[in-house]
Amino acid sequence: MPAGTYKLQLDAIIITPVDVTFDLLLRRDGSDTVLAEFGSSYVPLGGGVYLPQAFSYDEPAPAIDFEPGDQLVYRYTANGSSEPTSYEPDGDQLMGTPDPNITLPTAAGSG
Repeated sequence: MPAGTYKLQLDAIIITPVDVTFDLLLRRDGSDTVLAEFGSSYVPLGGGVYLPQAFSYDEPAPAIDFEPGDQLVYRYTANGSSEPTSYEPDGDQLMGTPDPNITLPTAAGSG
């Protein structure tokens, strides 16, 4: 897979203010290589409303030479909140937000 931009659609329900760290990892033979790491701070909509919010990110990552057995891992970690469910990934398109997904970079000219 070529170097390029990973497009991440990460809609979520935010219950309390929280900082979240996101990691894209290449897992090979039990060890992880960080391809991209980024973070963001989130606040709930307010007024006791807990609906999904759409969040999109473009993150650069290096080229990867995949081998049989390799895994691409998406990991998120909520930091600095006393509520364990402060950040809840959401895939409910009925609420008007897209399903969380990751679009991988493609080679130039391959679409």
